[in-house]
Amino acid sequence: MSKSATMLEETLPALRSRVNAQLGHYLECGPDCPARLREAMAYSLLAGGKRLRPILVLLACEACGGDVDAAMPAACAIEMIHTYSLIHDDLPAMDDDELRRGRPTCHVQFGEGLAILAGDGLLTLAFEIMAGDVKPPEVAAACCAELAAAAGVVGMVAGQVADLDAEYSEVTDIQQLEEIHRRKTGRLIACAGILGARIAGSNAEILQSVDVYGKCVGLAFQIADDLLDITGNRVRMGKGVQKDADHGKMTYPRLLGEQQSRQKAHQLVEQACQAIAPLGERSPRLEALAHFIVERDH
Repeated sequence: MSKSATMLEETLPALRSRVNAQLGHYLECGPDCPARLREAMAYSLLAGGKRLRPILVLLACEACGGDVDAAMPAACAIEMIHTYSLIHDDLPAMDDDELRRGRPTCHVQFGEGLAILAGDGLLTLAFEIMAGDVKPPEVAAACCAELAAAAGVVGMVAGQVADLDAEYSEVTDIQQLEEIHRRKTGRLIACAGILGARIAGSNAEILQSVDVYGKCVGLAFQIADDLLDITGNRVRMGKGVQKDADHGKMTYPRLLGEQQSRQKAHQLVEQACQAIAPLGERSPRLEALAHFIVERDH
């Protein structure tokens, strides 16, 4: 692992701890929220995880000269969106997984009906938090629109549809595969950077730089995930491995081979770091995060 990634990994626990504490606070939804629903939401949301998306929101805000505390609501909102997507992705009608973050998946623990509703609850709570807690209101509105587009019918949901279609119509080239993952995985990761930059009050040029960074990091993350599905340890990963091969899914290693996939991931990281060069001395932790994403072992 590179020196910069090692440096960042030493700071990640503190950032995760701050995010986790605020996520727990946001799940105190008041007495009108059914206890069983809150339990199912908390079960998946507070089960751990790398928290890369919320950390990216915080680091992007910091790198663009903003207040990290001001970005915390957006950081929590994007983690709720991510967790909702995992709950639904694990359902029998989707990937039919039984292990997530080292424990039984939400539908295994609570049943399919409540798992679906827990995902719905996290999805809608995310936008309630963004609309109410991101300031000023015009920035909150812009962030809500950004997150909705990244998570919705032209973003993550569209990518999920393409991924399902690919099970019946084989992906045969890198352009098709990248198009799926730019939407399914990449859009939400790129959105995390944009949220942080918007909250920091960045201009259009900086927003564009952060967007390019996020898109490159998003694809690099997916390639790293595909490689870990082959080489990763089930215990460290906290989920099943070799799933893609079992389902016959096209992946970067299957299409390009392991060595070329690793090379592509590192090329994307270099492109990401070049994109945020305009941030100057404020960019090192974002650069370190990009390297960490492809050098991680879980």
